[in-house]
Amino acid sequence: MTTKALATVLVACGLSAAACGGGAAAAGPARDAEPAPRAANPVTAPNGPAAETAPATPARTTPPAAGTTSAKPLSGKTVVIDPGHNGANYKYPAKINKQVDVLTQRKACDTTGTATNSGYSEAAFTWDVSRRLEKILESRGATVKLTRHGNNGVGPCITERAAIGNKAKADASISIHADGAGPADHGFHVIIPKKIGGPVDPVVADSRRLGIDVRNAYRSGTGIPYSTYIGAKALSFRSDLGGLNLSTVPKIFIETGNMRNAGDAAKLESPEFRQRIATALANGLQTYLR
Repeated sequence: MTTKALATVLVACGLSAAACGGGAAAAGPARDAEPAPRAANPVTAPNGPAAETAPATPARTTPPAAGTTSAKPLSGKTVVIDPGHNGANYKYPAKINKQVDVLTQRKACDTTGTATNSGYSEAAFTWDVSRRLEKILESRGATVKLTRHGNNGVGPCITERAAIGNKAKADASISIHADGAGPADHGFHVIIPKKIGGPVDPVVADSRRLGIDVRNAYRSGTGIPYSTYIGAKALSFRSDLGGLNLSTVPKIFIETGNMRNAGDAAKLESPEFRQRIATALANGLQTYLR
């Protein structure tokens, strides 16, 4: 092969590893593998090394124009974020206690949520984390919709929260919460829907994949351990939550920690740690969506 021909082949391979005979990337760990804790870092999708063998007819023989940038990793994806509860729910018990049909039973339209011992409310926490998560996802190219628009209102009902994700045809939906268990209980867990003979059934498998990806990213990104009091390896499967039962898009809940536990509460009350939480959740969503 002449020097000129060899150079042409190397350019082609550098531009398209797959076109140069590269095989599929080696399979990663199973989705339910348990990751070791590490510092939170945004998920990236680096290009793999070019394959060494050139094709007979390369797909491209010229480099991209100067200044060309790759698409953002979540371009074209829609994510619905559901910040649990609302800041004024406690003022309107008649509204939030109104019973609604969640298919497996009837439940209150919404609840007030819990709070830390120092009075930091779950509603304020979920709103703050959701806004942080919204910014990260948008910076990565996603279209983001929230189920509420502030922390001084009421509701919406759990049925409406599911409907918002359905109407948006979300690629993924996540409901953000923090638990109010006993003070000795700690850790986080992810809630995944079960089949109930209803609208959620077709997306139960995808919701499970979403839940495992978010669980893994949350554990490695925040260092918060798996729940000591509910679920197996931080996964809990339920059929009594209207926000899941009525969803026609892949959806999960995450209880990010226990607000009644002093150690968990200290983390959830920290603005810096809430940013880590948001980044970890974004990374889990991106892993699922890419």
